Amino acid sequence: MTDITMIGHISRDIMIYKDDEVRFTGGPVIYSSAAAARSGKKVQVITRASKEAENELNGMRANGVQVIRLDSRATTSIENIYYSADKEKRKVTLLAQADPFTIASMPATDSTIYHLAGLFRGEIPDEFIPYLHKKGKVGIDAQGLLRCSEGGKLIFRDWSSKMEFLPMVTYLKTDAAEAEILTGETDREKAANLLASWGANEVMVTHNSEVLVLADGKIYRAPYTPSNLSGRTGRGDTTFAAYLAWHIDHDPEESIRYAAALCSIKMEEPGPFKGTVELVEARMRKDRLA
Repeated sequence: MTDITMIGHISRDIMIYKDDEVRFTGGPVIYSSAAAARSGKKVQVITRASKEAENELNGMRANGVQVIRLDSRATTSIENIYYSADKEKRKVTLLAQADPFTIASMPATDSTIYHLAGLFRGEIPDEFIPYLHKKGKVGIDAQGLLRCSEGGKLIFRDWSSKMEFLPMVTYLKTDAAEAEILTGETDREKAANLLASWGANEVMVTHNSEVLVLADGKIYRAPYTPSNLSGRTGRGDTTFAAYLAWHIDHDPEESIRYAAALCSIKMEEPGPFKGTVELVEARMRKDRLA
């Protein structure tokens, strides 16, 4: 049995900045699996990509992650053009997309948590939620529910099925913009409470300054404290996965502090998290004293 099974596409990312261009393999499962596996959890990733992308999965395997690649006619590729130094404003273009997941093609799994880590709507159909809800706890990143592509251009649309499926979601993660799309609320705390009232058991809302979690009717907050933002890409994926991993054995307050500290370290260096639990715990102590 694994602690967390993550489902989602990898992405051949092109990052264009004012004076630079960087290409690498990313995607939510890349960042999420690193955070959870390096937090001491047994992690499985199920992804869809072309045969030519097989070697691009070895970074996850090096972290002890069990990776299952389902064949696809293409591998997802995304171009990101950044317009601001804090990397919050960007233009996203979908250049290629792997085939969607189907329940019929899913391998046998036995996991405590099923983390749906999609990039775009349709990648993981809504029918996966009740299917996995019968097997374990379900965690979902809202970006895979709201992000749509029209002619390659990124647009956001509300999730029309939210009232039906949120009661089957144990852990829901959004960023501040996604929370507003889902609820109409700009206040992150009010948005979290509304999402919980619609059925989500725990709600995480990330922001460039902090991470907020609503659990058991109580709001918890922890600040991000990176010294630089060179590793900003993957912030939400890393935070959510670190929280899920630590929350298996710890309460929400401890877990949100752990997740914020781990992601703060990750944001100081490009790529997935490369540190240790001991390094994160030291950062938690430092942040508590700050």
